[in-house]
Amino acid sequence: MNGDHDDEHDHGEFSELSEMDARVRALETLLVAKGLVDPAALDGIVEYYETEVGPHLGALVVAKAWSDPAFAAWLRDDASAAVASVGLAGRQGEHLVALENTPDEHHLVVCTLCSCYPWPVLGLPPVWYKSPAYRAKAVRDPRGVLADFGVELPAGTCIRVWDSTAEVRYLVVPMRPAGTDDLREDELAALVTRDSMIGTGLARPSAGG
Repeated sequence: MNGDHDDEHDHGEFSELSEMDARVRALETLLVAKGLVDPAALDGIVEYYETEVGPHLGALVVAKAWSDPAFAAWLRDDASAAVASVGLAGRQGEHLVALENTPDEHHLVVCTLCSCYPWPVLGLPPVWYKSPAYRAKAVRDPRGVLADFGVELPAGTCIRVWDSTAEVRYLVVPMRPAGTDDLREDELAALVTRDSMIGTGLARPSAGG
């Protein structure tokens, strides 16, 4: 599982359709068949979150935190307000908490009950995030999950697992890659992956790093 492609591919071990997803799809089919839901409206909502809202927005937040110490401090203290200040707020983004990775501590986010996820900054959750396999293994063996995603951390790095809920959602701020001091914010944002903001990946290295 190559982290360089984590924005394009789902990870096999965790990609199975959950029972809840199957029920949701069956209910959606029934509601559409009865004329109670407009499939075009559903498609429009999904398209909005897939094209207009997505990890590229969270990447901009991370890049700003890397570049602006004052914004980084605000993000640590009140992530919801900091993110709202750059125009990213809305449903599934309430009570956002930012978690900063360091050489000593790595954060991994999971939702053990369903698939709570910060939509305004990351868009729709990947299929593997909602799978029972990921939800169980992330709690039981977080270092093994990281290995499944191709991430090997030093033995001394503490891995902290955070359980996302309807009340609190998390955004991981990955460590800034070396050799990026001269990059603009948009160039930094290009190094931030979806998986790195969940904790199952790392930021991409810079071309000159």
